[in-house]
Parts: sequence; C-alpha cells; structure tokens
Amino acid sequence: MLLKKNDSIELTITDIGVNGEGYGRYEGCSFFVKNAVPGDRVRAMITRMNKGYGYAKVLEVLEASAHRVKPACPNAERCGGCQIMQLSYDEQLRIKEEKVRSCLTHIGKQTGFELCPIIGMGDPYHYRNKTQFPVGLSRDGRIVTGFYAGHTHYIVETDECCAAQPAANVILRHVRDFLNKNELPVYDEETGNGLVRHVLIRTARGTGECMVCLVINGSGLPYNLNDEFVQALTKAELPGSARITSICLNINKEKTNVILGRKVICLYGNEYITDTIGDLSFRISPLAFFQINPEQTEKLYAKALEYAGLTGRENVWDLYCGSGTISLFLARQAALVRGVEIVPAAIENAEENARLNGIENALFFCGEAEKIFPEWAQEEDAQADVVVVDPPRKGCDARLLEAILKVAPDRIVYVSCDPATLARDVKILSDGGYKLVKAQPVDMFPHTVHVETVVLMTKIQIEK
Repeated sequence: MLLKKNDSIELTITDIGVNGEGYGRYEGCSFFVKNAVPGDRVRAMITRMNKGYGYAKVLEVLEASAHRVKPACPNAERCGGCQIMQLSYDEQLRIKEEKVRSCLTHIGKQTGFELCPIIGMGDPYHYRNKTQFPVGLSRDGRIVTGFYAGHTHYIVETDECCAAQPAANVILRHVRDFLNKNELPVYDEETGNGLVRHVLIRTARGTGECMVCLVINGSGLPYNLNDEFVQALTKAELPGSARITSICLNINKEKTNVILGRKVICLYGNEYITDTIGDLSFRISPLAFFQINPEQTEKLYAKALEYAGLTGRENVWDLYCGSGTISLFLARQAALVRGVEIVPAAIENAEENARLNGIENALFFCGEAEKIFPEWAQEEDAQADVVVVDPPRKGCDARLLEAILKVAPDRIVYVSCDPATLARDVKILSDGGYKLVKAQPVDMFPHTVHVETVVLMTKIQIEK
C-alpha cells in the first residue's frame, strides 16, 4: 500500500520520539504522531511522508492510554513549549529514566553502572525562572505574546503559562498592554523590519527580584517611551514577594533566529538580578546562563558536588561554567577551581559572584573550553584531580575529550542535558581508560522530553 499525505491510518502508540511525538508503526512504516502518547490507539492523518517513515496528527483517540491525562494548560496541544503535558507525570519520569538507561547502554555500550532513580518534582508546574516570549500580530492586528507552535514560528497566544513562575505571567500581561497601547511595530522575520522581537523575563525564587528585558530591532524605544515603559512596569502588582528590580533593552538588529543581541541598555535598576542556590548568591545578567529550574538545580548541583568527592586539596576544572554556579559550590571544598565559559557576560557574572560570596580560590577564563583546556593540557605541569563538564546539547568537542584523557584526572563529573550525546562522550572516555560508576537523572524540565543527567566516571587503575 502506497501511503501519502492526508491518508487516514489507525495505529497503536508504543513510544515517544525525540520531539515529544507519539511513535507507532503502520504497514511497516514508522510514524511520529503529534499529541499521541504511549498506550493510545489513534486514528491519525498523515501530514508528511518520507521513505520508510512519516508524520501524522491525531484525528481521534480510539482508545486512550492508561497514562493519558487532561493537560493543565488549555494551549498544551498547540504550544511547542510543553510537549508531553497530556502524559501523567509519573509516566513522564519513567520514560525519561528509561531514556537515560537506554542511551548509556546502547549508544554508550556501558554495563555494570548504577542508574539511580530519577529525581522528580513534587509540583511540576510554575518552575521556570526564565521565559522568552516572542512578539507577533494576531489576525485582527493586535500585538500578541506567547510561544511558538511546534516546528513553526506561529505564535500561540498565551496569557497564563503553567511552566512560568507566577510573577512572569503578570509581567508579560503588563508588557503586552504597553505595546498595544503605544502601537509599537512588531518585528517581521521575513523582511527584517519592525521593532519589538521578544520579551525576556527572569524571576529569582530566592530573592523575589524580577528582570524585564525587551528585545528590539533598533537602538531604543521611539517617542521617548523609555520612562513610560519603566513606569508601566514598576506600577505592576506582582504576587508574593516578587518585585521588578531590573528593566533593560536588548539590542538585536541582526536578521537571525538568535533571540538576544550582545548589547544591553539598562533603563531601571541594575543590569542583573540576584538569586540564591542553597546559601550562595548569584548575579544574573540577561545574557548569562543560569539553570531554569531553581528547585531541581539545588538537587542537581548537590549530586555533582557529591560525585566530585572533594576533600579540600583538589585542583578542579569546571568547563562550560556559565555564571560560575557549579564552580563556586566546588570551590568551597577544593583547593582551586578554574572555570571556562565562552560568553563574556557570563564570565563577568562569575567573577562578580565569586566576590559576592567571598570566594577567592575560583579563577575564570573567557573563551571556548575546547581551546583553552587543551592548550593548558599541553603544559608540562598540567594536573587536575577532578574535571567537571556541563556542555550544551551537542555534547563535548572531540578535542576537549582528548585533552581530558591526556590530563587523566581521578574523577570526571559530566552534567548533561542530552542523554544521546552524553552516552557518545561516555563511550569515548571509557575507551580512554575511565569507568562509568553512577548516573543520576534529574527532571529539570517537566512536561517536556528533556532530562538532565549527572554521571561519575573514575580512572581505571591498572595493576603493574
């Protein structure tokens, strides 16, 4: 049977794809079905057909999975933010834990390691301390904000995001009202014209401080609206102890999908907010990396610190260190920590965070980890007891892994946001003389397919 676009098919969903679609097979072909979950039997319409596999959307759920639930968000099936909110949280956790196990076993070829039970959340909602909302126009000409629908740049208008912290939802409504009141032109991706591109909101759970950063395709707001923008936001009544302490413009004039530009103009307060993780304080600028989920971050970092096994004498490298969050936790139990990060604003934050917390044994270097660490590894006296890596989704560069193996630290702590690239890198390190001891999945992003994992690898001691 020749399957084609718009054909109707019936199939049972057996798994989840990398983008959250349900996976099933029909007539020997694999299909990825939007809004279907494992255990569903559905009637679906093919939306795209490739050789041996295709994509489809649910027309009707013929038999619902025992794990299917009603999403808390009315936009869940259209919005590209929360991919699997229609799946019970317990099942989400089970699937993520199994994903980590499968990748380490099949891609990484690892055996004999301990996979610890995934660490989930008691309340998996309103956890995000950073939200980036694109700005667009509705069909009737209103300025709207929300999230992109999956695999599109169509904005699903959002008034109350279930993942964002409550203060962010209130702030977003005030920003949108200001944009509509002043009829500010919205950026057009195709032409490169228009002004307002995104709204970035950061909220600090530990201090209540909030940042509003308007991303614009220009040098500033027109009609001398800077003061009015500040006044409109500072009058906003926010829930709990939340308060706006930073209002900025981010200048991005490039015709690109990259959200933030490099230049930031502070209109009110500071160009940063301060948050806490445990008993440490961190200053966070618009451009700096800081973990999205504060509750789970404490658990993740505690596990990374445990795996590092520090006694106060160790020389440690923290590669892809962001704003120095893990580095500073390590530094309190190590002799010296060196952190490397490519984003200049993040390094500035890291150095300021060290001063803020009275930590003097942490040094930070701005540049590519895959260049700075290998260059240092060539030095005659290069020695490290522990190396911590927290790379982007693509994993570690081959040059970096080679340099780590050359330096041969006693322990490697790898913090990963992608089990597949983690498994690939773990295999390289294990082939180079390291043993995977433990892996701890942590659910940093409920209702999505993403999962963080921290692993411990130790150097294999060869008997002479």
